[in-house]
Amino acid sequence: MKAKLLFVDDEENILQSLKRALFQQRQIWELSFADCVDSAVKKCQTENFDVIISDISMPGKDGFDLLRKLHNDNKTKDIPFIVLTGKSDIEIKKRALLMGATDILHKPFDNLELMARLQNSIRLKSHIDKIVKNACNLEKAVKEKTEELSKSHLDMILRLSNLSEIRDRTMGNHGVRVACYTRLIAENLGLSQNFIEKLFLSSPLHDIGKTFIPEKILKKTGVLSFEEWEGLREHCILGHQILNKKIDGISAFFSFKGNKYQNDYDPNLNPFLKTASEIALNHHEWWNGKGYPNKKMGDEIPLEARIVTIADCYDELTFDQPYQAAISDTEALKLIRKNIGTQFDPEVSIGFEKGIKKIISFKNQFFSKEKSINQPCEK
Repeated sequence: MKAKLLFVDDEENILQSLKRALFQQRQIWELSFADCVDSAVKKCQTENFDVIISDISMPGKDGFDLLRKLHNDNKTKDIPFIVLTGKSDIEIKKRALLMGATDILHKPFDNLELMARLQNSIRLKSHIDKIVKNACNLEKAVKEKTEELSKSHLDMILRLSNLSEIRDRTMGNHGVRVACYTRLIAENLGLSQNFIEKLFLSSPLHDIGKTFIPEKILKKTGVLSFEEWEGLREHCILGHQILNKKIDGISAFFSFKGNKYQNDYDPNLNPFLKTASEIALNHHEWWNGKGYPNKKMGDEIPLEARIVTIADCYDELTFDQPYQAAISDTEALKLIRKNIGTQFDPEVSIGFEKGIKKIISFKNQFFSKEKSINQPCEK
């Protein structure tokens, strides 16, 4: 492709002399001309130039105005800009270079010098274009790799959340549903996007501790004995330990990865694992301090766990469990309202109430085939 050059000067005789000097170059260069700044800006909006050569002293808007305009525009900021001037004032040169001009050419110009300066600027623009292209390709590759890793992470999270559900098929997609409900609640509470994303990706693992609970407890249809109930409660602590524990032999793994920080590995420094472990530990704590396992109350309970608490309860009420049949959305909402301020954080409950129609709609759209009661919710 031909290099495209734009020459800007209010003196017609200068533009004509440039045309004559560069006549032989028309086979490899495409030359455009403008007699004022506005005309040059208009051309730059519709065409892509490799070099711009502009006079400084022009009536009205001058070459400095053009230079400023082009360097403030992402489309034209990287175009090499050669200042053409008949003045030898050092301040003009200094100002032009400080504003981003790449070269300065004096009038009357020498044809050989003109050719050399233009060729250098064209090469510069070619290098800039390659750098930009490589950066775009790298950004695209990083984005694709990031999306690939995100999908892999999400797939792993959902598979881990299903560990306990594989043993108790009545739970179905409990972890996925709870994650979706918590996201809707968090959005209604106006929380930061970073908080919402961490909550959304970590909340499916809230029951991972049930992996170690005996099936005879998980699947029991009758009333649990005291010992069985205490055993079930252990899933909170077990889940926290699973997600919070340092992995034995991690240094051996990192030795293959060449990670110089292998000795500093700590799951508590991973924001995702930290959030997931806090939710696993605290999602059965009650606002009034009568929950388990540590009888925390109020703001002692992490906000993410308080959000999961209400989403978890709603899901367990509206889907069949070994120990109880599903109830309607209306009945579930009445029961949750009854326990605001005791089991549930009043502020979090507001976010739940705001999103209840969307939560029900979401549940019916994606999970209507599972064993739940899908009825319109009465206010």
